[in-house]
Amino acid sequence: MHVTSEQRLDDGVVERAFLLGEIPGTLWTPGSAPAPLVLMAHNNGLPKADPRLVARARYTAARGYAVATIDAAGCGDRPRSAAAEQARADLRRAMRAGEPTEEILESLVGPLVENAVPEWRTTLDALLELPEICGPVGYSGGWAALGIRLAVAEPRIAAAGLFAGGYVPRAQREEARQVTIPLLFLLQWDDEGNPRQRALDLFDAFGSEEKTLHANPGGHTGTPWFELEDGCRFLDRHLK
Repeated sequence: MHVTSEQRLDDGVVERAFLLGEIPGTLWTPGSAPAPLVLMAHNNGLPKADPRLVARARYTAARGYAVATIDAAGCGDRPRSAAAEQARADLRRAMRAGEPTEEILESLVGPLVENAVPEWRTTLDALLELPEICGPVGYSGGWAALGIRLAVAEPRIAAAGLFAGGYVPRAQREEARQVTIPLLFLLQWDDEGNPRQRALDLFDAFGSEEKTLHANPGGHTGTPWFELEDGCRFLDRHLK
């Protein structure tokens, strides 16, 4: 892991940009060490510099966690694939025309998940070698499909907070039955891009004995700020 920049922020959190081979990422660590690790991903691979992700990461780090995120292949500054760019163009066209989008989303999000999981696991290996980071490990983020796949593939993840705001491919909807770790699932009741019943069906499918659903009125980006505090309390119960 090669650290490319480092700065101490006003809240005492240290922010470091890093490269792990071709994988760019950011790590936020609190003043206390060692700290449990939280992997934080934004919806369907949106850039690690997205302001909402950065705000959540900094808040969580200030609560005593090491928080890490990476750019998925084809996202942020990473090269785009022709297939993914065509799928995005097809998605925009279908949305403008009011046409069905599920098959296009399958062709876009499914490969994103499959390509992202090995990179997240490689990143996890490298992060857990740092003296300021310890287990157990949590996952938090709007990319629910990635969280499901990681929870199934990666035994070091002990708990997950998922946002029901992104498309979850059929493969991950089936895999949800294999997820047994504690879950906190956030749903925006009026999310214009995420059918409510599909999110409720996904919550029902999770195999976890401990799973909690928080539903709030409002659209896709209207998740109340207090849910971040509740999310940290959830992590406190399972990672500290």
